[in-house]
Amino acid sequence: MTALLVIIYISFISLGLPDSLLGSAWPIIQTDLSSAFSMAGYISMTVCAGTVVSSLFSNRLVAKFGAGKVTLVSVAMTALALFGYSFAPNIFLLFVMAIPLGLGAGSVDAALNNFVALHYQSKHMSWLHCFWGIGATVGPAIMSMFLLSQGGWRKGYITIAIIQTGLVLLLLVTLPLWKKSNKKATAIDKQKETVISNREALKIPYVKLALVSFVFFCATELTTGLWSSSYLVTVKNLSASDAARWAAYFYGGITVGRLVSGFLSMKINSTQLIRIGQLVCVAGAIILILPLPVYFSMLGIILLGLGTSPIYPSMLHETPNRFGAMASGAIMGLQMAFAYIGSTFFPPLFGAIASATTIKVFPYFLLICILIMLFSTELLQKKIVDKHKINDK
Repeated sequence: MTALLVIIYISFISLGLPDSLLGSAWPIIQTDLSSAFSMAGYISMTVCAGTVVSSLFSNRLVAKFGAGKVTLVSVAMTALALFGYSFAPNIFLLFVMAIPLGLGAGSVDAALNNFVALHYQSKHMSWLHCFWGIGATVGPAIMSMFLLSQGGWRKGYITIAIIQTGLVLLLLVTLPLWKKSNKKATAIDKQKETVISNREALKIPYVKLALVSFVFFCATELTTGLWSSSYLVTVKNLSASDAARWAAYFYGGITVGRLVSGFLSMKINSTQLIRIGQLVCVAGAIILILPLPVYFSMLGIILLGLGTSPIYPSMLHETPNRFGAMASGAIMGLQMAFAYIGSTFFPPLFGAIASATTIKVFPYFLLICILIMLFSTELLQKKIVDKHKINDK
C-alpha cells in the first residue's frame, strides 16, 4: 500500500497544478485573445460547474470502475484540456476546454479523498491537501518562467499538460495496484451509505450556519487565487511575470500552512485553528488595503495563504463533533456542495464588480467574505457550546 500512497500523493500534486494557472496568466491571455477582463471569472465558473457535476457522480463511477480507472481517465481529461488551452485561438475554446478540465478535476478530488479516507490514517488527509498546495504553487511558478516570451502563456500550459501526461502514463502502469483496494472500498462504501437524507440534514439546528462558512471560505480562496495577479498588475504596477510569481506565494502559504497546521493540530483543537486562520486572513486583507510599499502586498498575499490553510480541513474535521456521527455523512456532502457554490459564483461575481467599478475593490471584497465566514463560524461555535451546556444539565 505504500507504493500506492506515493501515487496518490503525486496525483494530488497534479490536481493542484492547473488550479492556479488561469489567474496567473490571465493578464497576458486577456490581451492576446482580445477578451473582456471579467471573462476569467466566467471561465473559472465553468470549470467549477464541471467539478460539481463530476463530484456528484463520483461515487457511482468509482463503484463501477474503481478508483484507479476513474483517476486515470480524470487526469487524462485534465491533460487534454490543458493542451486545448495552449492552442486556443479564441476565448470560446477556453470555455470548451474548461468543461473537461472541471469534470476531470472533480472526479480526481472526490475519488482520491474517499479512497484515502477508507484505506489510510487521517494524518494522510492533511498531507494530501498539502501536496495539492505544492501543485498549486508550482503551476504559476512554471507559468511565470514563460510569460516574458512571446506567446509564453501557451508554452506554460503545454509544459503543465506534458507533466499531466506523464502522470497519466504512471497511473496506467500502476493500475494493478488499485484492484484489491477497489473491492474493499466498494464493500465499505455500501456499509457507509448516508443514514439521513440531505433534506433531513438541512433541518438539523445550525447546519445552515456551517454551510455559510463553507461558501465564504471558498469565495475567499478562489477569488484570491484567480484575481490577485490582475490586481498586482493593474493596481501595484507589477509586471505580469512578477505578479504571477507573487500569486504563487499565496498557494505557497497554503502549502506551508497545511504542513504546519498538521503538527499544530496535535496541540491545538480544530476550533482554535479555524479562528487563528481567519484572523490571519483578516490581517492579510487589511495589509492589501493599507497604502503601504508594494512589497507589503507580497506579505498580504502570503498571509492570506497561511490563513486559509487550516480552515477548510479543520471545518471538515469538526463536522462529527458539531452534528454527531450519524448525521456527519449527509452534512459532509452538503458542505462540499456549498463549498463549490462559493468556488463557482464568487470569482466571476468579483470580476463583474471590478469591471463595473475598479479592481481596487479586490481587498475590500476579500475582507467582507472573510468577516462573514468569521462571523458565521463564531456564531455556530457559540450555539454548539450553548447546546452542549444545556444537554449536560
